[in-house]
Amino acid sequence: MVRRNIRKNMNTSKLKYVAAALASAAIVAGCSQSENAESEEATLVQQALKAAEEAGFRPPDGGDGGELHIYTWSDYIAPDVLASFEKALGVKVVVDTFDSNEAMYAKLKAGGTGYDIIMPSSYQIAMMAKEGMIDEIDHSKCPNVKKNFDVGFTSQILDPTFKYNVPYAVTYTGFMYDKSKIPEGADVNSWAILGNPALKGRISLLDDIREVIGGGLMYLGYSINSTNPAEIEKAVEQVLKWRANIRKFDSESYKTEVPSGATWVGHGYSTDTTQVLVGDEEAGAPARDDLGFALPKEGYTIAFDEMVIAKDAKRKDLAYAFMNYIYDGDVAAVNMDYIQGPNPVKPGIEQLDAGLRDIIILKPEQLAKGQVLRNLDDQPAVMELYNKTWDKIKATEAK
Repeated sequence: MVRRNIRKNMNTSKLKYVAAALASAAIVAGCSQSENAESEEATLVQQALKAAEEAGFRPPDGGDGGELHIYTWSDYIAPDVLASFEKALGVKVVVDTFDSNEAMYAKLKAGGTGYDIIMPSSYQIAMMAKEGMIDEIDHSKCPNVKKNFDVGFTSQILDPTFKYNVPYAVTYTGFMYDKSKIPEGADVNSWAILGNPALKGRISLLDDIREVIGGGLMYLGYSINSTNPAEIEKAVEQVLKWRANIRKFDSESYKTEVPSGATWVGHGYSTDTTQVLVGDEEAGAPARDDLGFALPKEGYTIAFDEMVIAKDAKRKDLAYAFMNYIYDGDVAAVNMDYIQGPNPVKPGIEQLDAGLRDIIILKPEQLAKGQVLRNLDDQPAVMELYNKTWDKIKATEAK
């Protein structure tokens, strides 16, 4: 993989002068890119071998090392990271995906098995541990985690002791939007944008109970983790006021529908949005300067997705080798370049291009406005209210 670069705008006159030089350099550039890709792969393979050795896994001599099964979000691990791990250790990595913590949890509770590593958000982990679904982490088998964890992310996770959890990546929830469609004077950095009549039928919200009701809570000045029935009811009333403008509830379509123009404001995740904004020249996807991403000033969601080991995992040795590998600096740098979001791996962050680092690492004043989602499943009466009001929101037709 050739890493994406943060693109700088060139004016037309400059492009005329560099066009010929670019054409004549194409063959040389192609060779250079090939050499870079080979060098990158060699580095990843080497780090996979080192990580596996530290985890106590010894690759078989020319044999089949078996399979590692990972249950995670879509497009969340760099293909080159996976391929190099497979090549180094003689194993196969099988990745299954989910689109919400609730869907993941429901599948596991219904008897879904066969996974070694699962990647729930922080707030889901306590319940999974309580129900005996996951193992405590043996940090002697993944020493890179505590050695390379960037302490600047401590406030964004729920358990800094890493008893059951190995932090993987953090996402921030905001709005991907088409700059040309935001009405003059409207503040896209506010939840109030959802009520602007000029955007009627052109807004999508995540199909996520906590994210949507949480938006109402934060807009009204309450905690996203409120357990106060009166506050929750008021938040739902606010969401229902916005409902008339909402085109759909969906956690995937905004990634393509905002770029295509079908949706003008899409409630979504920072990593997905950054991938679209930065683009991928190799895939024929140019950078999108016409689009933007906004974090609501009243508050936005901070959700850390973390790696846990399933209690019934068959390949815990491979699971530890993989987690140790992910926390290598070289590996994390490649992985972050792909997912366009931060792994909390300090030596990896230090390797990033300054432009990408400035985009995905929030400044303290930005971070101060975020709220970390917490689990409320240990309060059944509160969750019953959330579920009841969510059903009401989903059942209400846009007017």
